[in-house]
Amino acid sequence: MLELARSFGDAPVVMADLAEREGLSRKYLHTLLTGLRAAGLTRSVRGAGGGFMLAREPSEINLKEILHALEGSLCLVDCVEDARVCDRASGCAARGVWQELSGTIENMLGSMTLADVIATENERKPRAGGTGSKPCGTSSGSQRRKADKR
Repeated sequence: MLELARSFGDAPVVMADLAEREGLSRKYLHTLLTGLRAAGLTRSVRGAGGGFMLAREPSEINLKEILHALEGSLCLVDCVEDARVCDRASGCAARGVWQELSGTIENMLGSMTLADVIATENERKPRAGGTGSKPCGTSSGSQRRKADKR
């Protein structure tokens, strides 16, 4: 998805090129792209000059959508999503911790878009005369999220 986001606005990306850039087999990539297309996150263009592209702008696709399309539920343990899977769920002290942690992960992934990830990537690229990397938590993306919470 990041490779498609980097190419957004350009010609569609040929699956063979995408597979090579990402180090994935074409068969596995096809499986991923099929799920992403079914979720409305990518689209394919047939014919000469065809390939794959994002269905929406990178700033409109969040990481939660991508993971849900590829993996389904993001719950860390089964009882968070459905208490009926565990006989002890109703009295389990740990279940509340797992629920909170799962919610925090979902919220974070829902607040971060492909555009945010690319912006962070660009900030970390080495620049002439410096390393280009910043300490964890100092990217403009994290600063934006902190500002949004105020």
